Amino acid sequence: MAEDDAETSGRNQWATVKSLSPYLWVRGRADLRVRVVIAMTLLILAKAIGVYVPFLFKDAVDMLTPGQTPGAEQMLAVVPVTLIVAYGIARVLTLLFGELRDAVFVKVGQHAMRQIALSTFRHLHQLSMRFHMDRKTGGLSRIIERGTRGIDFLLRFMLFNILPTLLEIVLISTIFWLKFGFLYAAVTFACLVSYIYFTTKITDWRLKFRREMNEQDTQANSKAIDSLLNYETVKYFTNENYESQRYDAALEQYESAAVRSQLSLTLLNVGQGAIISLGLVVVLWMAAQGVVDGRFTIGEFVLVNSLLIQIYMPLNFLGFVYREIKQSLTDMEKMFDVIATNPDVENKPGAVDLVVTGGAVAFNDVCFEYNPDRRILHGISFEVPAGTTTAIVGASGAGKSTISRILFRFYDIASGSVCVDNQDISLITQKSLRDQIGVVPQDTVLFNDTVLYNIRYGRPDASDEEVQEAARLAQIHDFIGSLPDGYETQVGERGLKLSGGEKQRVAIARTILKNPAILLLDEATSALDSQTEQEIQAAFELVSEGRTTLVIAHRLSTVIKADEILVMDQGRIVERGTHDVLLEKAGVYQAMWQRQQEASAAQEKLVELVGVTEATKQ
Repeated sequence: MAEDDAETSGRNQWATVKSLSPYLWVRGRADLRVRVVIAMTLLILAKAIGVYVPFLFKDAVDMLTPGQTPGAEQMLAVVPVTLIVAYGIARVLTLLFGELRDAVFVKVGQHAMRQIALSTFRHLHQLSMRFHMDRKTGGLSRIIERGTRGIDFLLRFMLFNILPTLLEIVLISTIFWLKFGFLYAAVTFACLVSYIYFTTKITDWRLKFRREMNEQDTQANSKAIDSLLNYETVKYFTNENYESQRYDAALEQYESAAVRSQLSLTLLNVGQGAIISLGLVVVLWMAAQGVVDGRFTIGEFVLVNSLLIQIYMPLNFLGFVYREIKQSLTDMEKMFDVIATNPDVENKPGAVDLVVTGGAVAFNDVCFEYNPDRRILHGISFEVPAGTTTAIVGASGAGKSTISRILFRFYDIASGSVCVDNQDISLITQKSLRDQIGVVPQDTVLFNDTVLYNIRYGRPDASDEEVQEAARLAQIHDFIGSLPDGYETQVGERGLKLSGGEKQRVAIARTILKNPAILLLDEATSALDSQTEQEIQAAFELVSEGRTTLVIAHRLSTVIKADEILVMDQGRIVERGTHDVLLEKAGVYQAMWQRQQEASAAQEKLVELVGVTEATKQ
């Protein structure tokens, strides 16, 4: 079973490496392809000269060895100097070609990084709401961060360390065979194979510790970000110590995995050093014996040592690079899993853009479930004529907000159809549909930027004048003008520097700027106080004029002017009609209205009593 897992992992990692090739050999970019060819040529030149360098050193040693070369005494003044200079030039050329290679390739590598990051970012925005509701933002950001860092390492080291080192191993092994004999090549090759086998096996064994570290790191980061995002809630319940304990528990598990990873790394390094030392000792002993027997010169003994050092140094680095590449591939696995995730909601083949003639909305016998064993909507049917307002009310869990998500096509329905101007939204492009729907949600979340940026987000190409006009219609322009920095005021993370009513007005202005044909208000005033609610309601009435409007509401007082009110209960429409008609029916709506009126009266009485008490104290 373990072998099967390793084989599957190997196939997946090879597929990961192959998936990078289109970003390196870019279609339609001849300039980048030329850079790749030049970089590879410089790489080969650098390694060829690097392998030749020990031969220059060998010749210099032979020239300086008394009696080693006939007439050496006469040439000492010239030949060694020439060889030494050539030796120095060769080393400089090796370095120069290596640096030129990096300089030529950097544009290719950075372009690849940019395209991969952009593709990942775009794909995340294409994924469905179901994916983002199930995924923790902190964990997702850490997965992407580690994956991107892994790609960067892979691009730099695989091309310019793994491949060059393998090329150098082949060249030096061939030289040993041709110049010193098969036995030298066989011993060197056996040592290399043993080293590579040991490195790969131990590294593969160590990967489970790296995966455990990644998992615990993701968990810790998720807990930290989740806690910081809910800073106010933590303070409300004075749970700072509890949050610290949860975070520390995750860090403790990461610490344990990191210790095991480091201990296994120590084992790997010691084993690699032992194999390299053994191979070096055996080959040098054979070469020394050859010098004693008169078969080799001192220079050739030095050459053997230089070649071995030259092959073992990058080989030792190859061990590090292999470990890092395997770890990078591990880091990339989850990111590529995210990239490979298909959206639950996709445009169907042949989907066309929505053509809006009025913005009429129709639900026809719609059934929907988040999970197959729990149906949310049961045969929902209703129409919202163009330019009219329809409200949907009901208890929590009745399915009201689900209808708004289906209209926006965050989810596809199980059966039935949803149409806009008699066009089935499942057959039109998602972008063209969403371009025509403006949404003001209950919990308006703003970007951590300026008021201007957040309003302009409704239409990024809008002018400052258009933004200000939208703010006026949303009745927030005067408030913005009273701020010290005006429209350049920073709203804070998630808009926390603004009150609930101010955030809602910004959301309304943003929607006005978008200028949609259909307006969707999803319990947009349920979290506001009565005074603010009335002010926001007046803005809504202004915005919805002439637009098809669907209002999801909890407070019935906000929908009494709707052209039609739909009352939902457990995923079904149980009543429908205007406010007056529904009250006359004395059914579910009338009972809800009565309860809310009684609750409002009780709240007003409580406020009055508090006011009287305060006055008495004074």
